[in-house]
Amino acid sequence: MAEGLDAERLACWRAYIESSQRLLNQLDDELRTTSELSLADYHVLVLLSETPRQRLRMGELASRLVFSPSRLTYQISSMERRGLVARQSCPEDRRGSEAVLTAAGLLTLREAAPHHAASVRGHLMDDLDDAEVACLTRVFDRLGSRLKPNGIPSPEPLRLRTEEN
Repeated sequence: MAEGLDAERLACWRAYIESSQRLLNQLDDELRTTSELSLADYHVLVLLSETPRQRLRMGELASRLVFSPSRLTYQISSMERRGLVARQSCPEDRRGSEAVLTAAGLLTLREAAPHHAASVRGHLMDDLDDAEVACLTRVFDRLGSRLKPNGIPSPEPLRLRTEEN
């Protein structure tokens, strides 16, 4: 039988699972209320907006979202019906397809971003000091790198604007 967790690690694990799920649910509920976007919708729009041509191959997008191909197909189809993204053939390889950010999708993202940033600050970041932010970043970067499938490149980390920029 596998060795269990000691009391301290079990408490850490449970606190992480319960609080992270509550945080994601709260952020999703607030996004839906203020913008009619789900957290998954928002993440797709952000990733597409950060690419030079505002488009990504479906496989790369699925990898970056940590979605199965079928889940991404469902997600993109839903967003396509609402005019937020379009699906187009890859210019370099007609066998593949890309998700493309539409003008409506970019506008929706720009309108949702301030409300979402305020939610993230209010429900998470404002409760952390600089050392805690640095520690959590190190922990989750390390875990994320270790859990990525081999051969999938890490995207450039998002650089948030600060008052100094």
